[in-house]
Amino acid sequence: MVEYGFQDKVALITGTNNPQGIGATTALAFAREGAKVILVYKKVLRPFDKNKTDRNGTDRYYQANAGNADIVESKLKELNADYLIIESDISDENAVKEIYSTAIHRYGKIDILVNNAAVDDENGFDTIEKITQSVIDDTFAVNVRGSILMINQLIKNRSNYGRIINISTDAAQIFAGQISYGASKATLEALTRSIALEVAKYGITVNCVAPGPTQTGWIDNELEKAVVPLIPIGKLIQPEDIAETILFLASEQARMITGQVIKVSGGHAL
Repeated sequence: MVEYGFQDKVALITGTNNPQGIGATTALAFAREGAKVILVYKKVLRPFDKNKTDRNGTDRYYQANAGNADIVESKLKELNADYLIIESDISDENAVKEIYSTAIHRYGKIDILVNNAAVDDENGFDTIEKITQSVIDDTFAVNVRGSILMINQLIKNRSNYGRIINISTDAAQIFAGQISYGASKATLEALTRSIALEVAKYGITVNCVAPGPTQTGWIDNELEKAVVPLIPIGKLIQPEDIAETILFLASEQARMITGQVIKVSGGHAL
């Protein structure tokens, strides 16, 4: 069993209101290991059919991302976790400053940042033939600008321990059909390497986890049957698989790992 040593650490995770999501799962994993956790989320409002939210698929996924963090909070309470939940917009510089001000007022420091929040276009306009300025701007505002702003504030408010983990996607380099989303994630991977070099002098590591097809509530049975044959290990990735990788990268054991993009994909998109 790995001893992560998170008992005196404070972890901030973005994109945490989906109970089946990577952000929520990661926050709960940190809490189980004794870390104080700060959950940041923003509701993403998309139409969904309530009659279909009892099973995995886009309706369940959209419902989860349009809601608050109540279900996640109830799980944190069961763990007797020390936590703070903030609803905010990381694409806004002033909002990011307020997130850090609130968090540091509560805990005095932030040791670990997990940049998980991301948006994509659900209307099919993220192709080179249909792309619009708003799709480009909205995608990069959260996935790139938001991540940079969150990292910037962590560095400005750094403690004597620093771990930054960005969340990409295993298909970032070639993502036909979602070109601005893929490009935003490829940008995040490039930023991971550049920022890692800039902040190494502070003893801060910066790494990126690139998940493959992960069951966060959006993959229905039909899609699963189509996707699983493309995963050499033969099954969908689970949020826990991503969370466990994040925990390791955030630990003291990973102190010499920085600037890396680690695919957790079961061999998908190698």
